[in-house]
Amino acid sequence: MSDEQPGSPARIESLTVKNYRALRDVSFKPLAPLTALLGPNGSGKSTVFDVFAFLSECFSVGLRKAWDKRGRFKELRTRGSDGPIVFEFRYREPGVPVMTYHLEVNEDSRGPFVGLEWLRWTRKPQGAARPFTFLSFESGKGYVITGALPEEKDTRAEEELESRELLAVSTLGQFAKHPRVSALRQFITGWHLSYLTAASTRSIPEAGPQEHLSPTGDNLPNVIQYLKEQHPQLLEQILSTLRHRVPRLEKVDASVLQDGRLMLQIKDAPFREPILAKYASDGTLKMLAYLVVLHDPEPPLLVGIEEPENHLHPRLLPELAEECRTATARTQLMVTTHSPFFVNGLRPEELWIIYRDEKGHTNAKLSARIQGVPEFIEHGAMLGDLWMENHFRVGDPFDVSAQQTAADRGPNHAR
Repeated sequence: MSDEQPGSPARIESLTVKNYRALRDVSFKPLAPLTALLGPNGSGKSTVFDVFAFLSECFSVGLRKAWDKRGRFKELRTRGSDGPIVFEFRYREPGVPVMTYHLEVNEDSRGPFVGLEWLRWTRKPQGAARPFTFLSFESGKGYVITGALPEEKDTRAEEELESRELLAVSTLGQFAKHPRVSALRQFITGWHLSYLTAASTRSIPEAGPQEHLSPTGDNLPNVIQYLKEQHPQLLEQILSTLRHRVPRLEKVDASVLQDGRLMLQIKDAPFREPILAKYASDGTLKMLAYLVVLHDPEPPLLVGIEEPENHLHPRLLPELAEECRTATARTQLMVTTHSPFFVNGLRPEELWIIYRDEKGHTNAKLSARIQGVPEFIEHGAMLGDLWMENHFRVGDPFDVSAQQTAADRGPNHAR
């Protein structure tokens, strides 16, 4: 059984991707509760981020829409490659053996389809551990084994989906008789991938409390209203942290206008009257939005944030990194960054270096596995400083030769 503590959230422990854009064959093993991706522009950080977005959209709006949105095989499959796009991740639910989800997406003249999909876990009924597949589908046909903890003796149901575009986990996960499949479906559909912009947080939406921040942050006033009504102490904790990081800030409030819209107002200590959010600084609004996400009373099980350093003072970034780590008690975080100040707040097991090899394919290397880095950290060095001094040997946009040398050791030495 799992060694995960009861009550801890489900987590992805590893990820492998093949044939997805520049991700020809890359693995992230292991993934920490807080994982940051660091690398030059165009190295593939956003593509890794988009893997989670693509999977989430396949479950929420369907394979066809997620596929078409990204330009189909012409733009999605790694150039010069054949075969399906493959996603595989290991994840762990509290109190349940570690599971592996495998998905292959292909395309023919009729459009995209799920070529292969399976779900298995490694269990120890007697003796050595062995994998047990309890869901397996190929081109819309397959089987699923029912039960909270499926075993070979449990009922095996042969199924045929209405369309080969349908994901079996997304379809069968709607039935209570498949609790493990249902749990995976809820896990993926609940991911929050942030594409936050300061401009979006300045919107004046219709009044009405909303529990969770949207991907763009355009409902920030609604979430502040919800916290004000339902979690006032938590809101005060968020504002207390914000006041610590934004000099002179005194109060943030959401007020209902006469036309029924909701306006966010921010008050500075020296002044009697608050200002509208549209006149507040980008950094203040983005920090507020990040704190709202990280302190969500019922957070998503995975949160992705792209380049949180934008518009924030560099000295705030190590604190934000620590805030992200604290949030991992209740969620898992994936962050992309270019900031050495944010990286200075990370640990070696939390930082992956992303870079391209001479063929243009993305590679990944865990900083904890780079020669000398653990020793530097043990003696008081910080990761961001080591990166700027080029101790990582890969991921430097001006040092292509080092990246080619590292790539010559294998197609993906993240393994």
